[in-house]
Amino acid sequence: MNRRRFLALVAAGGTALALGGCSTGQPAATGSAAPTGEASGSGAFPATVATKFGDVTIEKKPTRVVALGWGDAEDALELGVQPVGASDWLGFGGEGVGPWLKGRYTTPPQIIATMEPSYEAIAALKPDLILDVKGSGDAARHERLASIAPTVGVPAGGDNYLTASDQQLTMIATALGETDKGRRLLDDVDKKFAAAVSAHPAWKGKTATAATKTSEGWGAYTKGDERVAFLGRLGFTQNPSVDALPADGSGFSVRLSVEKLDTLDADLIVGFPIFIPSAQLTGDAAFQAVPAVKAGHSVIIDGDLANAFSLGSPAARSYAIDNLVPKVEAAIGK
Repeated sequence: MNRRRFLALVAAGGTALALGGCSTGQPAATGSAAPTGEASGSGAFPATVATKFGDVTIEKKPTRVVALGWGDAEDALELGVQPVGASDWLGFGGEGVGPWLKGRYTTPPQIIATMEPSYEAIAALKPDLILDVKGSGDAARHERLASIAPTVGVPAGGDNYLTASDQQLTMIATALGETDKGRRLLDDVDKKFAAAVSAHPAWKGKTATAATKTSEGWGAYTKGDERVAFLGRLGFTQNPSVDALPADGSGFSVRLSVEKLDTLDADLIVGFPIFIPSAQLTGDAAFQAVPAVKAGHSVIIDGDLANAFSLGSPAARSYAIDNLVPKVEAAIGK
């Protein structure tokens, strides 16, 4: 897979897990965030977070945080910490966060490149903590970051942007000393999903496909991806035909030729374009021929909704529930 396609597909990846006692109904990822030491606010310091690269101990509450991973900055902001540096994975511009968090910064962060960050720029910010929790898991990158400041990287099994979204928040909350706030945020998300499920009992067990089209062609997301997990939280079952295909190297998606596009067929298809106009997806004759699409059981999203569906932060998921659920209801009923 070339770098542009990988970045395009990453322009939306992750899963979700439970924090503390929250039961999300999603697959558990390995790795943990275990606060230790004396209480400091709602968290504890020194705090220890388990990662792929070993335990990371944060001695005292961080005040200068650089957030580099997919969605790390949004999680930090929701926990009440404003990063001094952050990566804008989805190209929001400005402060680098979605409209659901507009106005949370009092001082905008310095925007740091995503896959190839400037280590000099990061060091110049004099961070006392670096977050790279939902990222590639690249050892050389982690080593460079850790030479600048304590760095909380991916958990075991979180490589290739597959850190579970709830676990991501748990780890960041522990590192920032905001574990109670983290639990409350995830409780709120759980309640919103539960309300949506309660209002749409007929969705339980129906199959769903999360699909995308880029300039290079079609793809669908597999188990372990944020979008698949999101639909699962609404009661849907992942399209087994998609997971039966060989992975494309991203770890969270498969490529589909036009001849194989019927693989997308399910009770519901949620699709979105990446780096192309929506019309190139909706106007594709092969897509229009997929039985679910012909029957009107597809939902095509773009812009802020596609970003929220893909991102995984509590605020983004809340936005996606509010705005996607009515579209699904219109496509397949309650």
